[in-house]
Amino acid sequence: MSGSVDETVGVLDRVTAIFEAFDDDDSGLGVSELALRSGLPKSTVSRLVADLVRQRYLERDGRLVRLGLRLFELGRLADGPHRLRAAALPVLAELRHATGATLHLAILEGRELTYVAVLRGRDPLRDSACVGGRVSPTTAALGRAVLARSPAAEVEVDVEDRGISTVAAAVFASAGNVVAAVAACGLTVAFDVVQAGAALQAAALAIQGRLAPGADKA
Repeated sequence: MSGSVDETVGVLDRVTAIFEAFDDDDSGLGVSELALRSGLPKSTVSRLVADLVRQRYLERDGRLVRLGLRLFELGRLADGPHRLRAAALPVLAELRHATGATLHLAILEGRELTYVAVLRGRDPLRDSACVGGRVSPTTAALGRAVLARSPAAEVEVDVEDRGISTVAAAVFASAGNVVAAVAACGLTVAFDVVQAGAALQAAALAIQGRLAPGADKA
């Protein structure tokens, strides 16, 4: 019995690795790229992809694979993160275009931050953040921005040992409570913290505006 439980957990881990291989801006990935990003053998990825396509969790477009309709249907049940992502992604896409930074959007769930959007920037960062991934709020600039409840005009700055600089700001709801935090990351040697911080401040305020009641009807 324990053997079948271990096998099930292993399958879930591999399926999760495949889902987390996708970025917000991916229009589709081939099996080889999925195998590279997930760290799984290509034969394993090919087999799991076939099963996930059959269950509508993934969909095929020629040789490319995309996240499927069934995941979207399930994701709609999580209305808060879904609405936040919808409001934030256009702003984050513009911010990435302007700064070239890697961008993280996260919400505080219990005692952990959960990433709800990750957009990769121009620099090849050794960045382990992925949508659905969790991190302690005390170990990241994102978390300090949330815990400090700083106004959007204030930005947390973090320069880490691995040569990556991060600026982060809290995103507030109209009631004044923190709903999320957004961060911009880049290689310290080329990352202009002042410029990125100013752009991030504007982005946090823009996201807040898009989350305001009636903003989607304006």
